[in-house]
Amino acid sequence: MKVLVLGNGGREHALVWKLRQSARVSRLYCAPGNGGIADQAECLPVDLKSLDSMIALGGQVRPDLTVVGPELPLTLGVVDEFTRRGWPAFGPTKAAAQLEASKSFAKEFLQRHRIPTAHYAICDSVEEVRAALTHFHVPVVVKADGLAAGKGVVIAASKEEAARAATEMLSGKMVGAAGLRVVLEECLKGDELSFLVVSDGERVAPLVAAQDHKRVDDGDSGPNTGGMGAYSTADIVDDKMRDWLVHHIARPVVEGMKAEGAEFKGVLYCGLMMTARGPMVLEFNCRFGDPETQPILMRLEGDLVDALEASVAGRVSEGDFRWSGDASVCVVMASGGYPGTFEVGKKITGLDEAGAVEGVKVFHAGTSKRDGEVYTAGGRVLGVSARGVDLETAVERAYQACEKIRFEGAHYRKDIAGRVLKK
Repeated sequence: MKVLVLGNGGREHALVWKLRQSARVSRLYCAPGNGGIADQAECLPVDLKSLDSMIALGGQVRPDLTVVGPELPLTLGVVDEFTRRGWPAFGPTKAAAQLEASKSFAKEFLQRHRIPTAHYAICDSVEEVRAALTHFHVPVVVKADGLAAGKGVVIAASKEEAARAATEMLSGKMVGAAGLRVVLEECLKGDELSFLVVSDGERVAPLVAAQDHKRVDDGDSGPNTGGMGAYSTADIVDDKMRDWLVHHIARPVVEGMKAEGAEFKGVLYCGLMMTARGPMVLEFNCRFGDPETQPILMRLEGDLVDALEASVAGRVSEGDFRWSGDASVCVVMASGGYPGTFEVGKKITGLDEAGAVEGVKVFHAGTSKRDGEVYTAGGRVLGVSARGVDLETAVERAYQACEKIRFEGAHYRKDIAGRVLKK
């Protein structure tokens, strides 16, 4: 069968890597892909911001299955259009993708369906922000309503800082049109958890959980990013908590979306805070997370194609997934200056040596290849991932591989999974 993956990041490289292992896949395409993906799939040009461009690509490939990686194509309606043309696509429709595309929609949906989340206020003006802030304790979280590539969140230590951040978002200067409406939230305390399920519109099958590290610097300091690393272990949530999350969060979301006329198929990523009041929803993504996908797929045993097809065909079950008891970790190597201004075009060396470390797979995120050499082409450049019999082994292998890779300005956190290892 012919499989097409849309996207060009580390998540898409991990998906391509796992899909390539399926005996059912005869042709594997990725559009537009990157320097590492090109070694495992045929990379084709496409404009992921243009629905017409993606439809033209679909007509060229006529895929038996399309896997949509990033959020923007989903919010443009690529699944709707591919499905209408008879090209099976894994992911939610444009209407269902509102759960990620609009934080205000998600918050109001959670409230309607009595799913636990932080107290919030939706504001369209600076005046509304200042009035709403009187009802919040500090710190307070300021979020851009729309898609902001993981950069539209500010945790403000004072109400003055919150007002400044909201004013900058509303002006369009911080994250463009994504910030023309803002959501204020109480700042929840606890451990963050990434809990993903695959749905066919009615049933859900949970994936193994992971924990992301959003802040750019060690000790969870510095600005938020798209993610600087993640880990996954068999005991990150126990069976009892997993079942609670399915029954009280994931399944009510899927049932609620169907009741509202927007059936949800694909991956539902629940970003949670495990608080003293219980698990609370921070955000939803409507696709595989990045970098959580890398350690999650490193623990997946079995055929990913079968599992994704079950979602498209409406026959999801927990038996679609088999998991290793090993631990896994992903450490993101980023360009100097990320998540702010950074330079690209820096030559990368040591990739082969890093990939030779036992249990390691280096996923390319922002890279390009020319004349046989690999260069930086984005903020998050590589996802150095490793699997081991326990978390300590996986972390040791990942950092051993990181030390072998060189490019000008490279930086990465040295404490991915550090908190849990100290415990």
